[in-house]
Amino acid sequence: MEALGPVLLVDDDAQLRKAMTQTLDLAGFLVTPFASAAEALQMISPDFGGVVISDIRMPGIDGLQLFERLRAMDPDLPVILVTGHGDIPMAVRAIQEGAYDFIAKPFPADRLVQSALRAMEKRRLIIENRSLRLAAEKAEGDAPLIGQTPAMERLRNTIRHIANTDVDVLVAGETGSGKEVVATLLHRWSRRASGHFVALNCGALPESVIEAELFGHEAGAFTGAQKKRVGRIEYASGGTLFLDEIESMPLSAQVKMLRVLEKREVSPLGVNEVRPVDLRVVAAAKIDLGNPAERGDFREDLFFRLNVVTLSIPPLRERREDVPLLYAHFAARAASRFNREVPAITPTVARHLAEHSWPGNVRELGHYAERVVLGLEGDAPVGAPSPALAAGGTLPERIDRYEAEIIRETLKEQKGDVAGTVEALGIARKTFYDKLQRHGIARTDYVGD
Repeated sequence: MEALGPVLLVDDDAQLRKAMTQTLDLAGFLVTPFASAAEALQMISPDFGGVVISDIRMPGIDGLQLFERLRAMDPDLPVILVTGHGDIPMAVRAIQEGAYDFIAKPFPADRLVQSALRAMEKRRLIIENRSLRLAAEKAEGDAPLIGQTPAMERLRNTIRHIANTDVDVLVAGETGSGKEVVATLLHRWSRRASGHFVALNCGALPESVIEAELFGHEAGAFTGAQKKRVGRIEYASGGTLFLDEIESMPLSAQVKMLRVLEKREVSPLGVNEVRPVDLRVVAAAKIDLGNPAERGDFREDLFFRLNVVTLSIPPLRERREDVPLLYAHFAARAASRFNREVPAITPTVARHLAEHSWPGNVRELGHYAERVVLGLEGDAPVGAPSPALAAGGTLPERIDRYEAEIIRETLKEQKGDVAGTVEALGIARKTFYDKLQRHGIARTDYVGD
């Protein structure tokens, strides 16, 4: 049996302590018994991922005093108090002050197990929410590379792993998937963060201009060049040069760019000298440059020179579980920007988030969130606060409420049908059942609606 989580059990009665330990062990918990509260306090920290079960009447530090100390250390730590009949009023007051539950003696074994199970689930959610909040705060502080799916976790970890190296990077991903965000993080998390981050979209400039933009020029180098201009490559020296849509770079510029990558030097237009540059190059492409059929006129040797490390950003349709978190982020940001409240999640919005394939990826989702906030999508009246998103609480707590709202709405539409709901939500069946348990949703409540 897989362990359910750690339980610290505190009771000075050796026989009762042994019996409760055996009960919780058989239920799958990892139990550590203590004869005194003082011993237990030495073994617990604010990041403890389990539950504390304690008798109230004990010599030295009693159960209520132990609860007070634990609450001061971590007010979200579930504490279950075991009481004698005369201690019930004290236990009720402790519940009002934040204790998770009390169990009156004598009690059946199942009462202890069920209380511990509920408390453990609460603790798991608290720990998850803390981790999510830290991740969201970090993402918000650096750049919004937001996502909880394994693919996004791996992407963030890889970026951190290679950020402080000087290796050139090729970023592959569909339009709107966040390639510039990845490039920005590679810069911000590196020793080059104090230097310039210089971005150039190769597909947005005509061929007659891009070489002057990249390599710079001296005054009089060509018609219209009235004064000297420092190119993007030279300006990025000491920092990071980001070349977006590099597949659109003209062949003449590709030849010169290859020399920059190999020699780390640049020769502006109109001069014979070469100037050393110290920069990392991050290139992004929305096609597979490794596929000759897609690569077209793009030089193979330039591709191999760029392809030292390739980071692939999964499209949003392949990480649908990130849609609620991303939507909440964009909706909150848009509400702040437009000085509006986050609108209610209507059935139209919920269905669109769950069913849309998001061909424009994160960018499309961000624009959709802005339109919802402005009252242009989803039949949502402007300023109507969403019970899921606009209510108080931390970002993870609001996301949880929003996710539960979407699941309930989809179950209602599908009349409780599992297959239809799973397909509409775009998640695995096991993930669906895990989320039902997590949010306390009973599928049978929606059957036949």
